[in-house]
Amino acid sequence: MLRGIPDIIGSDLLKALADTGHGDLIVIADHFYPPITKSPNAISIQAKGNGAAEMVDAILKLVPLDVEYCEHPIQYMIPDADSGVILKENKVWEDTIAAVVNNGYKAECVGEIERTKFYEKAANAYVTVCTSEKLPYGCIILQKGVL
Repeated sequence: MLRGIPDIIGSDLLKALADTGHGDLIVIADHFYPPITKSPNAISIQAKGNGAAEMVDAILKLVPLDVEYCEHPIQYMIPDADSGVILKENKVWEDTIAAVVNNGYKAECVGEIERTKFYEKAANAYVTVCTSEKLPYGCIILQKGVL
C-alpha cells in the first residue's frame, strides 16, 4: 500500500506517470476523445467515472508542471476560431484553473489551445487518461516539469 496517492489514480496510471520525464505530455481526455486515432503512440489509461478537472487535480498532486520552460504547461481545448462554435466559458476550464491554483501554481500557467492544434500536440503524448467527462471541450494537456 502507498500513502498519499489520490484514490482515482489507479496502478496503471501511477506506473505511466512514474515513467514520464521532463517535457512529456499527458492528455486528460473527455468521454468523446478517440485516444487510438488522436494519440496513437500514447499509453491509453481508462479512468472512467472521473471528470477531467478532477483528474487534473489528482495528477498535479504527483506530477510537477513544466513552469520553468513552458509559458502554458497546461492547456485546455477550445473550439477552432473558424468552427462557428462560440463557447466563452466552460466548467471544466474553470475547475481546471482552480485545481492548478489549489496545487500551488499560478492561474497564468494555464492556456487555451484550439481543437485542431490540440490534436496535433496530443499526437506526441506519452499517456492519455480517458475520463467520463461529458462537457464539451473537456480535454486538457499537461506538460511535465521537474521537481
